[in-house]
Amino acid sequence: MGLHPLEFSECYLDSPAFRDKIKSHEAELDKTGRFIKELYKDGKNLINATKQLSLAQKKFAQCLGEFKFEYIGDAKTDDEKCIDESLQEFSSFLRNLEDQRELMMRNITETLMKPLEKFRKEQLGSAKAERKRYEKETEKYYSSLEKLLNMSAKKKEPQLQEADVSVDVMRQHFQETSLEYVCKLQEIQERKKFECVEPMLAFFQTVFTFYHQGYELAKDFDHYKKALQINIQNTRSRFEGTRSEVYELLKRIKESPQEYRQTSPISSEGYLYMQEKRPPPFGSSWVKRYCTFVKEQKILHMKTFDQRSGGKLGETDSVTMKSCVRKTTDTLDRRFCLDIEITDRPGTVLTVQAVSEDDHRFWMHAMGGKEPMQYLNRTHSRERGIDAQLDDVGISFVKNAINAIEARGINDQGLYRVVGVSSKVQKLVSFMIDEKTNEIDLAVCEDWDVKTITSALKLYLRSLPEPLMTYELYKEFIVPAKSASPESRVQAIHCLVHKLPEKNRLVLSLVTKHLANVAANSKQNLMTVANLGVVFGPTLMRPQEETVAAIMDLKFQNIVVEILIEQQEKIFGDAPSSSPCLATTPLSAPTRQSKRLSRQNRPLAVYNPQVLDIQTVSPSFESSALGNDETSVVSDESVSSQSSNASGTPPEKSKNHHATISTSMLESTGMCSATASWMNNASPASLTPVKPGSVGKEKNKPEESVTLMKAKAVYPCEAEHDSELSFQVGAIFHDVTLSREPGWLEGVLEGKRGLIPENYVEIL
Repeated sequence: MGLHPLEFSECYLDSPAFRDKIKSHEAELDKTGRFIKELYKDGKNLINATKQLSLAQKKFAQCLGEFKFEYIGDAKTDDEKCIDESLQEFSSFLRNLEDQRELMMRNITETLMKPLEKFRKEQLGSAKAERKRYEKETEKYYSSLEKLLNMSAKKKEPQLQEADVSVDVMRQHFQETSLEYVCKLQEIQERKKFECVEPMLAFFQTVFTFYHQGYELAKDFDHYKKALQINIQNTRSRFEGTRSEVYELLKRIKESPQEYRQTSPISSEGYLYMQEKRPPPFGSSWVKRYCTFVKEQKILHMKTFDQRSGGKLGETDSVTMKSCVRKTTDTLDRRFCLDIEITDRPGTVLTVQAVSEDDHRFWMHAMGGKEPMQYLNRTHSRERGIDAQLDDVGISFVKNAINAIEARGINDQGLYRVVGVSSKVQKLVSFMIDEKTNEIDLAVCEDWDVKTITSALKLYLRSLPEPLMTYELYKEFIVPAKSASPESRVQAIHCLVHKLPEKNRLVLSLVTKHLANVAANSKQNLMTVANLGVVFGPTLMRPQEETVAAIMDLKFQNIVVEILIEQQEKIFGDAPSSSPCLATTPLSAPTRQSKRLSRQNRPLAVYNPQVLDIQTVSPSFESSALGNDETSVVSDESVSSQSSNASGTPPEKSKNHHATISTSMLESTGMCSATASWMNNASPASLTPVKPGSVGKEKNKPEESVTLMKAKAVYPCEAEHDSELSFQVGAIFHDVTLSREPGWLEGVLEGKRGLIPENYVEIL
């Protein structure tokens, strides 16, 4: 379990557990700050002391290898796993370069030092400033609160009211400061994942370009580099979506804090001041306790805790309540007091003081006092401007909208990212779900533009009383996205989809089939499966309760939607098998001498974000930022498939047929003798380039009889040699035969014959 999410509602309780969570987050940020400072110092050594470069690299590698990112929530996405493991990857790369003493270090300051220092000063520095402000407001509020509570009830009413107003203002200011500090902490925890790793990638690019033999060896790192770029882009995109949701929740809580004060239906929590009587002439004292009242058992747990004393916890005492009576100021010169009779010690009455009039009414109601208040339970319903229902009219609108989009705007850049005018969108939805006016064909009607139709479709789906993937099955859909292997994820989601109500499954099938068509045109519209997952994740599924922990699961919602899009034909075409939904056996495939093994002993090329022209499609989409076709090349892999490399799939292709490499060459680059021996003992067919059309043949030998087969691609692949084929998921290969190259097949795709990785396809 990583860091606990900091719920905004806990800012109003200010419990010991909440303070402990804050300390964990603060400790993690302090650790990150120390890590960045150490990294910055080591980077300076690399620039200024080339004679001690080997020692500096060793220290730098050790620093990278020992640091590990903490994460919020109970699981990481595949992207976060890759980002988390990237520092260990970088560390192993550097350890293999320790004996290379002559390096020309250039551009380190711009690509590594400044971004890290900027992150440390701007982000971590702002967190420290917020921390000081939070601690200062804590001291001011609780000091003024105690001063108020110690005020005599016999003072004039205007004085009491003035004191109450003053404390209320301080309380509101303290709570707002607490909310902002919690939001800042979690934002930086998420932001550091990509803002710390991305400069590392740029640094490695700078280092490896100075090696004479780096070019050939860098190609082995290219696959990992692209995967990590996608991981960072996906993580950054999810961060933007999560942050917007968090700020929306923060805004709602600020507007109506009382609705979020209490979240548990079985217990009530808060601070009470307990009267502790002492022998004469010492009188009595009042001790602040954090109390939890379990309603069903009527047990009151009391824990001593003071934020101003360093947050030290005292002993916990528990009593069983018999009755609760409001105590008047006639018998005790204090306001907001209650007398609690307990059954543990007959005849004993505990006198407690609440911190405000509202808090006093809250405890009276919770404990069943003689003056109960009407406690309004919090609801989690979303405001809807339209009355959307999953009926025949609604389904007809979905079909109508999809037909119009595919007929008129399937190639529009930023489809579903570019939004329509809100008033027009609501007007269209209201118009189309009205049985009297819904007969218009949007495919031929020019009154409504494409972006209005796409926004209307999303609004309709979001406005349903329950999302298509239902509240009941939400957690079950999230589980495989968090922990299962890629194959078992598909199997589990396949089973869960067929548990949905019939109409939900029908509409979900229509939408995902349409989204698959959109993704198939991603070279024109730039909306890849990953981008569509970000857009439709919160639309097709969402939790019933709005909490920070639920918002942190947005990234897993995106993964589920991506799987639905990629595997649409399988999931909705066939009924699930009778096997368990969560398969535990991970997807396996034939493996050969993988690139990962050879990478351990080679210099590696990592991109520099300042010179590589890659555009990330962010939630704040602008049409002018979508004109670069490279975007579709880099981000055409989705979270559910490409970033599954963290768990070993898709399998890595071997490049051993690309070039003949001598033993001396391998030894000069630091490769182990076993690898060099394997490469030199391999068959010529596995080392020399193979031209399409001659794969699997030898000169002066008759062609053997072979069985022609068909195959289907289950992973996307980009050719890295002229003899290979490039393809996307679902591509069909004809005239497929076994190649003499172990682990490879030979087949025809779109009239071109070439090599196909055997573990990237399935035979039909």
